Amino acid sequence: MKQPQNILIRLPNWLGDMVMSTAFVKAVQQQYPNAAIDVIAKKDIDFLLDYFPKYNQHFIFDKEAYKGLSGAYKFGKQLRQQKQYDIFFCLPDSLSSAVMAYGTGATKRAGFKKELRSILLTNAYQKKKSLHRVEEYVDLLQQFIKTTIAVPPVELNTTTKEKKNAVIININSEASSRRLPAAKAVSIINAVRKQITEEIILIGSPKEKVFVDEVYQQLHNKSNITNSAGKTTLQELINLLGSCPVMLTTDSGPAHVANALGTHTVVLFGAGNENNTAPYNKTNRSIIRLAQLPCEPCVNNTCKLYDAPKCLAMLDENIIVQQVVAAIKTKQTS
Repeated sequence: MKQPQNILIRLPNWLGDMVMSTAFVKAVQQQYPNAAIDVIAKKDIDFLLDYFPKYNQHFIFDKEAYKGLSGAYKFGKQLRQQKQYDIFFCLPDSLSSAVMAYGTGATKRAGFKKELRSILLTNAYQKKKSLHRVEEYVDLLQQFIKTTIAVPPVELNTTTKEKKNAVIININSEASSRRLPAAKAVSIINAVRKQITEEIILIGSPKEKVFVDEVYQQLHNKSNITNSAGKTTLQELINLLGSCPVMLTTDSGPAHVANALGTHTVVLFGAGNENNTAPYNKTNRSIIRLAQLPCEPCVNNTCKLYDAPKCLAMLDENIIVQQVVAAIKTKQTS
């Protein structure tokens, strides 16, 4: 095909995946430096676009306003009326995202094979196994251009200059199988509080506030512990994640945000597969896994065997504290 002038990228639907897609956006920019690159983001995580690699124009997809497959097609068709796209890169695996791509009428529509998507995509590729999610996205581009390329860094841009001497702790996750049980969260925070002097900041979205409040109330020593759950705007949260040297967190979207901002992330893995979805920047991350149960990693969003995810409940607090202390020392000397 001729040199593309207009490219549209449908970004992933989840916060962590959207962070991981920054490498793909950079890779597309590198391969098509003269093209106008537009992006589509799902409503409620579109705030992350303010910290994204440079792009031309963005569109916000509201699933409530454009319901079902017909809504996705309508949304795509509306974009078609504004501009003719040469390439549509479809990063989500959903059928609706492929329907949206078809609605845009883009000359080339590239994505991974799944469900009935191959009918709607002009270029449908097999997703390779055992790749990290970041590398999966970049491999889509590699298969499209039939050329091997280097994976760009996963980075979010922020102008935050304030630095805080604090450790952020996130006990939440969208999936219950990745969320710390309340008793375990209390035990871990108590153990960390005993071993460090830095301020501890607990974070959480408004819908996670009740859970974080419950854990906070049960802490033995609340001195120099700030409960910020439900009290920060999204922009304030990103500024906070970028201003603190270390974050102790579950496998979650905020873990990817912090890691992409340069904060050292100590990540507690249970149900999730760190080989596929860990924060990508290895130089500022530490992974902790129990690795004693035959069911881990199950990659299920809910634990099928236990009332609470045993893979998290059995983690050793001493190992967690050691990793947090080591990360603090590393940041202090860097």
